[in-house]
Amino acid sequence: MNKHDGKGTSGQRLKLLGGVAVALLLGGCVSFSPDAGLSVAQNVAYTELNKDVVKVTNEAEALAAQQRAEELLRRPLTADSAVQIALLKNRGLQADFNELGVSEAEYVQATLPPNPTVALSRLGGSLELEIERQIVIGLFELATLPARAAIAQQQFRAAQFRTAEAVLRLAAETRREYYRAIAANQQVAFTQQALATAESASELAKQLGETGSLNKLEQAREHAFYQELGAQLARARIEQKVARERLIRQLGLWGRDIEFRLPSSLPPLPARIASAKDIERRALEKRVDLQALRNDLTGVAGQFGLTNATRFVTDIELAGLSSYERAKSITEEHGEVEVEKEKVNRRGLEIEFTIPIFDFGATATRGAQETYMAAANRLAERAVNVRSEAREAYLRYRGNYDLARHYQGRVLPLQKRIQDEALLQYSGMLVDVSQLILDARGRILSNVDAINARRDFWIADTDLKAALIGGGVGGSEGGGETTTAAAGGGAGAAH
Repeated sequence: MNKHDGKGTSGQRLKLLGGVAVALLLGGCVSFSPDAGLSVAQNVAYTELNKDVVKVTNEAEALAAQQRAEELLRRPLTADSAVQIALLKNRGLQADFNELGVSEAEYVQATLPPNPTVALSRLGGSLELEIERQIVIGLFELATLPARAAIAQQQFRAAQFRTAEAVLRLAAETRREYYRAIAANQQVAFTQQALATAESASELAKQLGETGSLNKLEQAREHAFYQELGAQLARARIEQKVARERLIRQLGLWGRDIEFRLPSSLPPLPARIASAKDIERRALEKRVDLQALRNDLTGVAGQFGLTNATRFVTDIELAGLSSYERAKSITEEHGEVEVEKEKVNRRGLEIEFTIPIFDFGATATRGAQETYMAAANRLAERAVNVRSEAREAYLRYRGNYDLARHYQGRVLPLQKRIQDEALLQYSGMLVDVSQLILDARGRILSNVDAINARRDFWIADTDLKAALIGGGVGGSEGGGETTTAAAGGGAGAAH
């Protein structure tokens, strides 16, 4: 009796310990976050952009986002309202949010204990029956669960910072396209004014030619100047429509929402500009792409440590076995048939593991080591590039500010004075029409360049913020090249 009681007590203890182990495992599992993992992106958007980020998952949220966007679209767009609309409506950003949800699902899955495998077999004959039940649990996966969960957490954390970078990238590119669209509108408006003046001059030249006061050469020059401005206006209108379409794509708009209004001119230059003090340190501290790579490195380091610690054993499986056998035997003695039944129940455990005897885990360890070093080198490279990008962005920012101020304060006033004096001398018959046309052409060139200079400053201002917090720097990812090309196109249009 005592032995039987002891066995029962021992079995109860094993069951209790098993229940505690299962409770601990389930207690370590991670559930899905209520914000779908967007906490980092939302904090960055609020802190750095003062904007809201919303993941659209149902019809009600889509309707709320549309209503808010329509409210912003009722007024002429500002750079800030354009960014907020893009964060609400751009489907590419929503796809980034969905990919973050996939990363979170992988993280949650990595924290779950391995699923047991159940095997059933039945063998039977005329007089025999054998049933075997087997439950297999991967002890290797179970033992390494905390380490693998920690690695998955770092990978998910890196994905969160990359999503935040996608938010910043969309905001920065929206601002760039916003300033380009306004500059294109401004160039069209100025060229239209110049064309109207040239049209009046061309008509006057025609009338003077009919009276004999203006020779045919001077008449032809006036008419050619007018036609040249007409071609420049056509080219400017093409650039205007293209720039607007690029902005529409960034905003994620379609249908009647694309009929938004833009201001008539670029914002004025600020009275004071940002300082370059500690610009490298600020970039190293705040760049979200650096934080993503740091989490990548931490996750790879954990993977390397796990691989190194388990290099000699690749898998261990614990199998709980339970078999039931039933046999019958029939004997005949003295004319009587006797049936004997025999039943056997067996229970036990089976452990199976694989040992890499040919390389002792050297290939897995070497691969993990190279992966770790690659992540470390990528982080080091990015840190070096971040410093340089911050310096370069500030050089562009300061240089474009000085250039725009130079056009605004010196070049344009001088060009206006030249034109006024040329008109006075032309009225007094002191200069011919060809000189007047050259002076007018120079003023048009200077005004177009002044518009481009102010546009380039605001794009450089956007690039500087992106260099400090993340989101793609225009000078290294195409934004600067686009700006330069647009400036060249504007200058070429004035010839």
